[in-house]
Amino acid sequence: MEKEKKLTKGLVQVYTGTGKGKTTAALGQAYRAIGHGFQVCFIQFLKGSSYAGELFTSQRLQPHIDFYQFGRGCPFSSLIRSGLRQCNGCGECFYKDNQKKEENRELATMAMQFTKEVLKKDKYDLLVLDEISNALRYDFIDPAEIVTLIHNKPCHVELILTGRGLPAEILEVADLVSEIKAIKHPLQKGIKSRRGIEY
Repeated sequence: MEKEKKLTKGLVQVYTGTGKGKTTAALGQAYRAIGHGFQVCFIQFLKGSSYAGELFTSQRLQPHIDFYQFGRGCPFSSLIRSGLRQCNGCGECFYKDNQKKEENRELATMAMQFTKEVLKKDKYDLLVLDEISNALRYDFIDPAEIVTLIHNKPCHVELILTGRGLPAEILEVADLVSEIKAIKHPLQKGIKSRRGIEY
């Protein structure tokens, strides 16, 4: 039996910019879609913060959302999850310049291959590629590969890409581009990331 298509025309959305809220915007869109019975796949590139609230929410929303992380984990995730420790912003769960470069290249390549397989299976109505810009910025993925993916995606699938500094050729083929600009951030006052708000 063929899966019911929720959209006749799926578009491409981009949330980019230097401000906080790109992943949050994509999550909001995902949760709205779930409310209308959509099947959602959320893939995080080079991000392994396994204590993030969105992971726990996605577990509660099963079977409507599948959540995948292709990134290095935090060594303190179990303590942070339980609230016994705060995230100190060490960045272990995010890729930084030349930190375990080949390991992260492999993770980005794996995430991209997984994305292509997800689209072939035609199981989802909404696909989010969160922080895809990280893989592009460090040349782990060629922007042309993303443009091809956009052109070849099933026409009824809505695709969301997030991350700062997404290349112009991707912005050009997107249907919606929102730039979140940094004006103020609590970090500037020395306020660290807070459980339930930033993660």
